[in-house]
Amino acid sequence: MLLAAAFTAVNMLCTAPIERDAVDTIVAAELATQKVPGVTLAVVKSGKPIKVAAYGLANVEHSVPALRETVYQSGSVGKQFTVAAVLLLVNDGKLDLDASVRRYLPDAPPLWQPVTIRHLLTHTSGLADWNELNRSIERDDHTEDQLLAKLFTRKLDFVPGERFDYSNTGYALLGVIVSKASGQFYGELLRERVFAPLRMSTRIISEADIIPHRAAGYRFVDGQLKNQEWVSPSANSTADGSLYLTVDDLIRWDAALYTDHPLPKAARELMWTSATTRDGKPTGYGFGWIIDTFDGHRRVGHTGEWQGFSTAIDRYIDDKLTVIDIA
Repeated sequence: MLLAAAFTAVNMLCTAPIERDAVDTIVAAELATQKVPGVTLAVVKSGKPIKVAAYGLANVEHSVPALRETVYQSGSVGKQFTVAAVLLLVNDGKLDLDASVRRYLPDAPPLWQPVTIRHLLTHTSGLADWNELNRSIERDDHTEDQLLAKLFTRKLDFVPGERFDYSNTGYALLGVIVSKASGQFYGELLRERVFAPLRMSTRIISEADIIPHRAAGYRFVDGQLKNQEWVSPSANSTADGSLYLTVDDLIRWDAALYTDHPLPKAARELMWTSATTRDGKPTGYGFGWIIDTFDGHRRVGHTGEWQGFSTAIDRYIDDKLTVIDIA
């Protein structure tokens, strides 16, 4: 339930002189209008927060207010961390962006030979999205190899590189490839090399664990607010966007992106350079980041929606300004 109108308005305010009270007014109004339970947002300048605020409820049933510390689910904003894992392994010499996925997944269909790691990162692989597999993957618990067996049924909708077509399948595969290449679960690699060094509390989703300040996810069904739908534990661990995080985690991540740790400049430039199709046309998507402009300001960002949560991060590169919205 992304606060689309509020997020757009906050972006507009933040690319002009900051008006903190105006942001509060707009967000509060949108919470009421859209009946969104709660949201936490941050406006960050040059890696330092200039406004962090929480509105509404993190848990409706228990009337728990949203806080700066509230833990939300990442949705597809988590893809940029999968990208970080891949690029760290590229730097280690364990992955090659232009190698076929079959180098790392030898049991993949021969039809996949032209598909490279770069294609998966940029959604230009031709691999179909979850689609009819959705219900099976979300409801059935599975091992990594069982997930691969399901994903290996994916056909190519087009020649790799021919066009852009957003595919969660590709990012789920990247998580498995990271595990195969590194010898450890992609979430553990991220914990060791990204989250812990940056003092981020971000982690793989686990509904079984006790997570202080965890928000509840909600959806509307016939106009009534309902709890999030259940999915299997393994479905909440795939690399297409299955993370718990707080607004301060994304603030720390944003600050790190101005530095060479954990990702060197060359890796960051790869993330924020638009891929091109085989005919040379830019797709507007790099590695885990959407690349565009807003009101004349160059922007990289991403959104995510999963289990009743919505997350967004927009970084205005030239302005050194970032807007974060998690709900």
